[in-house]
Amino acid sequence: MNNLRNARKFLSLASVSALVLFMVLMAWAQESKPVKAPPATPGASSNVERGKYIVNQVAMCVNCHTPRDEKGELDRSQLLMGAPVFYQAAQPMGDWPQRCPRIGGTPPGTDEEMITLLTTGIWNTGKPLREPMPRFRMTREDAAAVVAYLKSLK
Repeated sequence: MNNLRNARKFLSLASVSALVLFMVLMAWAQESKPVKAPPATPGASSNVERGKYIVNQVAMCVNCHTPRDEKGELDRSQLLMGAPVFYQAAQPMGDWPQRCPRIGGTPPGTDEEMITLLTTGIWNTGKPLREPMPRFRMTREDAAAVVAYLKSLK
């Protein structure tokens, strides 16, 4: 019985490690060249540019919220328009989502709900979002820039 528990613990730890490694490798593979963050300055266009940088280069939202083509490449024509979750939990989880929602264009919440989510990790239900969504702890300014960028997408 102890061997079974130990095996389950090992498999759980191995699956989490594999997921973290996969996400790091995906981020590394997506990186074509270093991109300097736009300054956090007042103004609509600079706010959108900063949000674009955060979404694409820091938070890496595109990796999960953008569909992929038959080669596994991001379909940039559908940028942040929602996509199937392309990996599953190693251990069955009843609440594991099958789809990442569309966040580009009209995000799935009000500006204030999205800012709260990005600064606290808590959604409008009062609960954290389900795994595998990271619990971001952005500054209010960065979260507002992300929302401005997401809303700028058509």
